[in-house]
Amino acid sequence: MIMYGTRVINAMVSLVAAAGVLNVLHAALLPLLVTMTLPSAWSALTMARRRYESFHAWVQHARAGRLLGSLLIEPEAAPEIRVHGVGGFLLRHFRAMSETAEAEQARLARLAARTGLIAAAWTGVATVATYATLGGLLLAGAMALSVAGTAVIAIRTGSQSLDTLVVEVNALHEEALFVGDLQRLYTEAAQRAIPVGGRALPENPREIRFENVTFRYPGESARPALADVTLTLPLGRIVALVGENGSGKTTLVKLLAGLYTPERGRIVWDDVDAATADRHRLAERIAMVAQDFKRWPFTARVNVALGRTSAPLCEERLATSIAEAGAQTVVADLPRGLDTLLARNFSGGHELSGGQWQRLGIARAAYRRGSILIVDEPTAALDARAELEVFERIRALADSGQTVVLITHRLASVRHADLVHVLDQGRLVESGPPDELLASGGLYAELYALQAEQFTKPPAPVTPPAPVHRVPAPKAG
Repeated sequence: MIMYGTRVINAMVSLVAAAGVLNVLHAALLPLLVTMTLPSAWSALTMARRRYESFHAWVQHARAGRLLGSLLIEPEAAPEIRVHGVGGFLLRHFRAMSETAEAEQARLARLAARTGLIAAAWTGVATVATYATLGGLLLAGAMALSVAGTAVIAIRTGSQSLDTLVVEVNALHEEALFVGDLQRLYTEAAQRAIPVGGRALPENPREIRFENVTFRYPGESARPALADVTLTLPLGRIVALVGENGSGKTTLVKLLAGLYTPERGRIVWDDVDAATADRHRLAERIAMVAQDFKRWPFTARVNVALGRTSAPLCEERLATSIAEAGAQTVVADLPRGLDTLLARNFSGGHELSGGQWQRLGIARAAYRRGSILIVDEPTAALDARAELEVFERIRALADSGQTVVLITHRLASVRHADLVHVLDQGRLVESGPPDELLASGGLYAELYALQAEQFTKPPAPVTPPAPVHRVPAPKAG
């Protein structure tokens, strides 16, 4: 915009000079000069507005096309592309999207050609009228031949300057439309920004209480993810959240971590409402191993140290965190140890298995040293032996005074928890120690029995296949 602004100023200086000359020569010439340029101004502004509207209408389409293109070449999609034959499907859709995008560009080009033709015809008529007026003044003796020659030069110079001015003002206008979008994004970002400051949280809180908490994700009008939930999380213990898919477990811990604020109700740390607390200080106390934690394309060392970027890198803390997560074998097997790049799309990069990544994710959370550790399905990619080891380490963290909020579908692992909250369709239906919930015969006991049955139920007898009667082939001759 600075570049376009400079060109606008230069064109205006030239235009003022030419207009001054024409005004001195004859007052009728200046309005005719403006009339010659109005068509190009209309044409340029019309086409700029069309391009802007087309961009907004097609921006999602363009993003989807780029996504399909990237899916065709990303390593994670390669197995299904090859085995399931997905490549042809993606190519067909990519080609179809490219053709529709090309059709839109052709539509804009046709409109631009038509608008330009109208503007050119209008400019031609205005130019003929201007020179006809100049000729009439010359024939009528109202203007000398030498003055007419000067007027022709001034008209051509002024017309060129005015055309340049229109083009540059149009470019400036088009950029300003997008800058307006950017300004609206700034305004919305400021509204969504985490507020700075707030009340201090208790140094050593005894519990966190959810009081009649209701939450609905932005833009969703269906049933709330949490509905009037009231529960207590005692600190320094292992608290498990269980329930079927969609019951609200992950939503609850996102609210606990301050990623969202409740629609109704409040979350209280002893007597301090989290909505009025310093959100940045609250986040400092949380460490999280999410179900979909980020696999950063950095070295193994950085992937662990990202747990606490505000602190200087400490090798001792790094080694302790890796040991707490049981990830020593993972690091030892890497070609360059902690300095191995974990991104196969770079030269020398290395890829980890799901279970290895999960151990690094736990090490990242351990490196953070948050007083509350939120673990969402920590053993989803681990085998039975590794799962037992992880839960033993989680138990050790709780024994050392750290609070662990555990989400898992493997209810046999919940026996390590001190307190279990059972959620169903966004509502709290049961709370208590695991043994009491099993004895009560509620939803927890039902889900536990369903899982246990998979291991205790004898396999169904296999019916042997019916004998195959073969017809002997006829003998030769």
